[in-house]
Amino acid sequence: MVTSIGLLAAIFAATQLTHAGRLLEATALIRRILRHGSAPAEGAERHASAHHRGLIPLQSAAADGISKRFGLMSFPRGWRRRDSSIEVPRPQATMVDGQLGQFVTGSYSNQAGERPYKLYIPTSYAKQRLPLIVMLHGCNQTAVVFANGTRMNALAEEWQCFVLYPEQTHAASRSRCWNWFKRGDQRRDKGEPAILAGMTREVMHRYHIDPGKVYLAGLSAGGAMAAVMGTAYPELYAAVGVHSGLACGSAHDLLSALAAMRGAPTPMSGDHSGSTPRVPATPTIVFHGDRDKTVHPRNGEHVVSRSLEQSGASNADASVERGQVPGGRAYTRTIHRDWTGRVVLEYWLVHGGGHAWFGGSPRGSYTDPNGPDAAREMIRFFYETPSSRSRWTASFELFSGPKPVTF
Repeated sequence: MVTSIGLLAAIFAATQLTHAGRLLEATALIRRILRHGSAPAEGAERHASAHHRGLIPLQSAAADGISKRFGLMSFPRGWRRRDSSIEVPRPQATMVDGQLGQFVTGSYSNQAGERPYKLYIPTSYAKQRLPLIVMLHGCNQTAVVFANGTRMNALAEEWQCFVLYPEQTHAASRSRCWNWFKRGDQRRDKGEPAILAGMTREVMHRYHIDPGKVYLAGLSAGGAMAAVMGTAYPELYAAVGVHSGLACGSAHDLLSALAAMRGAPTPMSGDHSGSTPRVPATPTIVFHGDRDKTVHPRNGEHVVSRSLEQSGASNADASVERGQVPGGRAYTRTIHRDWTGRVVLEYWLVHGGGHAWFGGSPRGSYTDPNGPDAAREMIRFFYETPSSRSRWTASFELFSGPKPVTF
């Protein structure tokens, strides 16, 4: 039965869709509530109240002190490690942007700690192998809020893929920030990278995931952690998306993180991730607003230069395209290729853009609907990228020398 609070939340969500001009989705939402008598999408009440407060809810501003200033880039006060068994996901039917799929809740733990997650399973899944996209939220966000803001679940229906949303805990960070700036959380098989990689592999084993088509993206602190993961696990992730984030190695503690966010020069010499050999580097797509006052736009340039350095394509040929979203923001898109012509990096600089997910939905937080559709462009880039297995095979053949000619 629909509760009065649930019905009001559903009506509010439908109203927001109507205001956004998405009439079919609003109608589908109302019909589903009336037909099935179920509660609206998980967290609908939370999103409704968030809209009344504005698009940027700061969950722990008082606790962190600097949250009000940095929002998505607030910082933690320590973390706790826990050992427990893996929690079997609990299926839930959840409406996301008018699409019906399974949005399951699970938890993963290993020697480095434990984190919960949400996993979107597309309706087309019938035990066939599908790609997996791992999405890392920013500070003061949750998995559900990030899913709604990016609209990634709706795109998962269109592109037929799984979407995994690891969620940071208050125990690890009072502002739910990924600890991208701590040395202990920047290395392969250590700290949070070990948890995220283990969680990724666990989902791959539990479902029929194509091991060569696993991708990773993140926003702000999540984008910075995505850069760490792409450097530390190039064989696991076929491509990475960094939205309003920082390059791996930009900081090693809180003070250096604050300096990097302000745009101070960062050394980034050497590889502190403890990754496997850096060749081949993970193809990367970068989004950054040139009016970002939280993470200086110079950090987007650092992600680009770092990625090109890792790929050995610093002098790669680059092509530049300029465009504008109809009625929205202008952007410059730079495409870098290696000597074989393979795209190794895309850099989207959004003019007038701030610290928010471009092309996102107001149902989430920290979104800018006037920018290019970052989620769609990331998936397009991911799917155009060679699988991680073919990338590593090609690299092995390149560095092991030519094969002997047989007659």
